[in-house]
Amino acid sequence: MAGNMDENTDSGISLEPYIESVRQQLEDQDQIFLIGVLVALAVVIITCVFLKYFLTSKTVRSAVLLVGLCDAGKTLLFSRLLSGKFKRTQTSITDSSAPYKVINERNTIWTLIDLPGHESLRSQYLEKFKSAARAIVFVVDSAIFQKEVRDVAEFLYVLLTDAVLCKNAPTFLVACNKQDITMAKSAKLIQQQLEKELNTLRVTRSAALSSQDGSGGGSVYLGKKGKDFEFSQLPIKVEFLECSARGTKGEEAEADIQALESSLAKL
Repeated sequence: MAGNMDENTDSGISLEPYIESVRQQLEDQDQIFLIGVLVALAVVIITCVFLKYFLTSKTVRSAVLLVGLCDAGKTLLFSRLLSGKFKRTQTSITDSSAPYKVINERNTIWTLIDLPGHESLRSQYLEKFKSAARAIVFVVDSAIFQKEVRDVAEFLYVLLTDAVLCKNAPTFLVACNKQDITMAKSAKLIQQQLEKELNTLRVTRSAALSSQDGSGGGSVYLGKKGKDFEFSQLPIKVEFLECSARGTKGEEAEADIQALESSLAKL
């Protein structure tokens, strides 16, 4: 036995290169394994961050905001959507909110929020809740719309050019309320007149900005440049519908809000 080992040594055959080669291969495999583990961990972390961001963004925007001018019928509409009951109301000076169960197969629940319509209050409440808006219900008094068209258009302009709302793109429902009143304007006519008024407003607002420092602040250009304004040009989906929170047969009757409920069920 000793003779054989001596012969291998004498013949110049050494095991050291072979052992070194095996050791190097094992080290290389360890490095590959370590890199694989690190890559796998990185993928898991990135996936978790993405899922958290995605799920959070979906969850946060769960509010349905009722907005509009004073006395448009927002608070009564708020009550009708929640309970179906008629309720005598007064001008709101703060927000009201409650869970709203949508009438659909999923039994979805949104947070319905009634915002004050007074000009001195509405901007601060809009700022507070706009990031959470999945939908905005803009309530219009169809009976006296002709008198308020300028004020309605100015408020709409603020909403439709808001950078946060344009980015989040909540569903926008213009609820032409008080259709039970004889002099009420139709949703189609209200849409047409608002498009004309907003087109005029866009010109005057753009001119005012350019005469200052040329900065639009947090505003987005309304519609498409070089074309008369139409709601179809917006990145936000805008739908006009008719309703009557009071109901066509008096206070004891049911409200005529099926079109609004149907649109909210599709959110």
